[in-house]
Amino acid sequence: MIPAASNPSLAQRGFVMVTSLLLLVVVTIIAISMFRSFGIQEKITGNMREKHRALHAAESAQQYAEWWLTSGENINQVFNCNALQNANLNQGQVCLNSLPTVVADVTAVPWQIAGADVGVDYTPPTMNVTATSAVGTYFQTPRFYISLLGASASGQGTVYQIDAVGYGGTANAVAVVESTYLVAAGVRDLGAP
Repeated sequence: MIPAASNPSLAQRGFVMVTSLLLLVVVTIIAISMFRSFGIQEKITGNMREKHRALHAAESAQQYAEWWLTSGENINQVFNCNALQNANLNQGQVCLNSLPTVVADVTAVPWQIAGADVGVDYTPPTMNVTATSAVGTYFQTPRFYISLLGASASGQGTVYQIDAVGYGGTANAVAVVESTYLVAAGVRDLGAP
């Protein structure tokens, strides 16, 4: 009879079990790290989506402001702005005081002068605005501020600065855009924004 310790097949069975357990531990660690990575990537993707939504909201307010300037509605009424208006109620304003001169930081929103919000709110027709984090909603209404910069260098029109802010689904998803816009003779409104 052969002793059990000297049987090679019994010794290999123990080695296979140890190797299998080590391989199982390695595969488990890899799986756990993959799941953690997927969670981080999901957060990054969500943040990017909210950033893009905020940018699109700001651009919609900016485009509306450009359309409003070319429509010629009350753009000759220029004064120092210190209140908030609503474009959806056919309100608008062109300001003598440019936004960078009345607020310390244009990226610090909401824009305020002496504690009062300033600018013009504009809610696009398909935008759902609510201060809660519901799916498909925006945290706050997009806003724009139009500043009169003066006559163009060529004297062929008037130059305006448009600052606009838009929000994504939360107060932390904010985008601020700025443009310089020339309204010249012969520019006319060809339709709605």
